Amino acid sequence: MIDHIGLDVHDIERSRAFYDAALAPLGYRLIAQERDGASTVLLYGVGSEPDFVIADKDQPGEANHVAFRAESRTMVDAFHAAALAAGGRDNGAPGLRGRYGPNYYAAFVLDPDGFNIEAVCHASA
Repeated sequence: MIDHIGLDVHDIERSRAFYDAALAPLGYRLIAQERDGASTVLLYGVGSEPDFVIADKDQPGEANHVAFRAESRTMVDAFHAAALAAGGRDNGAPGLRGRYGPNYYAAFVLDPDGFNIEAVCHASA
């Protein structure tokens, strides 16, 4: 199952206007807006959990990523090991990412084309 998708955009305000309008019929709304230095991150979702993120932190294509949901932290660890064994490059070892929530346990790898692929578990242990 896909947990969330993140895209980097050229013009955050233009993209916000587009996604606000285009996603509204699907029940999506802007859940949160965060500042990360000079960058803006917009989190969209249906309900209270975001599953689509746009940001102007990097050039489009550089930091786009897909996060797959894992049922356990052991699965996240196994994903990371298997991805590295299959030729992926480490982009963040398995561990808690408190910035995203107290139970956000994730690992990141770059696939053969350089795309950031994440596995994340939201369980408390």
